[in-house]
Amino acid sequence: MVRLDENEISFPDPELYDGHDGLIAYGGDLSLERIWFAYQLGIFPWYNPGEEILWWCPDPRFILIPEEIKVSKSMRKIMNRNTFTFSENQNFREVIKNCQQSHRKGQSGTWLSDELMNSFIKLHEYGLAKSIEVWQDGELVGGFYGLQIGNVFCGESMFAKVSNASKAGFIHFVENNKDQIELIDCQSHTEHLESLGAKMIPKKEFLKILHENNERR
Repeated sequence: MVRLDENEISFPDPELYDGHDGLIAYGGDLSLERIWFAYQLGIFPWYNPGEEILWWCPDPRFILIPEEIKVSKSMRKIMNRNTFTFSENQNFREVIKNCQQSHRKGQSGTWLSDELMNSFIKLHEYGLAKSIEVWQDGELVGGFYGLQIGNVFCGESMFAKVSNASKAGFIHFVENNKDQIELIDCQSHTEHLESLGAKMIPKKEFLKILHENNERR
């Protein structure tokens, strides 16, 4: 595992360096430039607030191909009944705040520190991060956020205050962006996203797609 220099924005090549469980570096900072550079390399920060910043590029990688999304009959009924309404980039701060406060199964706290949250808010202000909001009767009941890098969307976190809200938002986003998005990076496995068609692919395959996407930008 490599220790990063705070004065130099660089990372070990994730294709050549394979750390334990995908952990390839630690340290550095959460500047906009470093975070944006990291995601273009397929690397993302994930650590406990108050501890050293950890940088990951797991193998295999959990991704979703938009054309392969699976929508159950029950979810299709919910979508067709217009149970929810959706918006994009209308309330990024509230979305990420709710993601920070959401309880995760098997976790006693949050992985989303105030510093990391503020960095993503700034990335949003620069047009690099986006949010999807899910509404019901005028109330924000779900949503998610992530970084858009060309034709790749790097999903970060989602929340739901009512059943099926985040799932509906994700389906809406994928089905309305199939022509613009080649791949959605889900990072690490969740049963929630697996039920929607997300799957594991080798890190090498993921990085190849990401590299080709970066060259087209």
